[in-house]
Amino acid sequence: MGCIKDCKILEGILMGNEKVIKAFYKRNYIYVKRYIVHNSGSQLDAEDVFQDGLVLIYQKLTSDTLEITGSVDTFFYGVCRNIWRNRLRRKKKFMQLDTMYDYIDQHEISYSDVLEDMERTQVYQKYFLKLPDSSKKLLTLFLEGKSMREIARITGYTEKYARKKKFEVKKDLMTMIEKDPMYQELTDFGEAIC
Repeated sequence: MGCIKDCKILEGILMGNEKVIKAFYKRNYIYVKRYIVHNSGSQLDAEDVFQDGLVLIYQKLTSDTLEITGSVDTFFYGVCRNIWRNRLRRKKKFMQLDTMYDYIDQHEISYSDVLEDMERTQVYQKYFLKLPDSSKKLLTLFLEGKSMREIARITGYTEKYARKKKFEVKKDLMTMIEKDPMYQELTDFGEAIC
């Protein structure tokens, strides 16, 4: 019984069946929201993570790489938890970097650290500049800390489309960056130090 229901849900997501997606949202959003709000997030964060989780499942369905051992609801909840944990880790790293640079006297930072930061920034900028103007604008607004509602208003997109577009642009940018030999070299260097 559960397998048939899960198969119908997955088929509905794959086909973009609005009725199935709304029912899935209604059943699962409250759990995702509760987890995120209880872990340093907001309702907007929960909406964003839910959307990213749905897009991820859709992409795995289209590439035929989705492997679920339990129920779709449990799997989706786990996906959303992982997305949120990764965001918190990144946010914590950025906060730690800001604190570190405020604390350390500029003369104590080694020349090699400064060069490595510059190289990372150059790799990012190189591929950021290759993005279409609309994608650069969307990412810039996101990095400035604008909410998805504000981004949608500024870009003229619907909020739903702005979320989807942001996810696609970030994925495209990371794909380009990860293919760069300099990125691989910097990653290998960072792992060797740890």
